[in-house]
This record gives sequence, structure tokens and C-alpha cells, in this order.
Amino acid sequence: MKAKLIRHEKIIDDLGNIVEITMWELPGSSKDKPHGYKYSLVYVVDDTRVVGYDNAEGKGDHRHIKDKTEPYRFVSLRKLAQDFYRDVEKYKRGEL
Repeated sequence: MKAKLIRHEKIIDDLGNIVEITMWELPGSSKDKPHGYKYSLVYVVDDTRVVGYDNAEGKGDHRHIKDKTEPYRFVSLRKLAQDFYRDVEKYKRGEL
């Protein structure tokens, strides 16, 4: 079985910034993707990623807030999206 695309959307928000979400279900798990999902959620302002959540090859689950990278504890795809949107809203309010 190949990886299955679960969700992909690219949206330009009311400020002209980009929100892009891509989620894949993998045919099995791996050391860096024990939950069986590959994902990338990004908020781009002026061509710069300011909020991002991903699990790029060999890096495991993590998030980017501006120039800072930190581990992320994956629970579910729903929680992942909620956490991402929460951070986007915090960024817009100047809280990040």
C-alpha cells in the first residue's frame, strides 16, 4: 500500500498570508513516525515560515515557532491541527 493523502489545503488568509496543511496516512509505522502519519502544517508570512509543524524524515514530530524548533508530542491529527491553528492565532495576536 502506498501512502494515502488524507488532507491537503492551501489557503490565503484575510491578511494575505499562506496556511498550508498536508497530511498522509502511511502504510506502516517507523521509528520517526510511530503513529503512521506524515504531515506538514505551515503558516507563511512575507515568504517566511513563522509557524510550522512537521515530521520530516529523521527528525520526528516537532514544531517551528519563528526561528525556534522544539519537539512536539503527537496525539492525533485532530489535536495536531488544533495546536497549529492555536499557534497561528497567537502569532497573529503578537503572543509568539
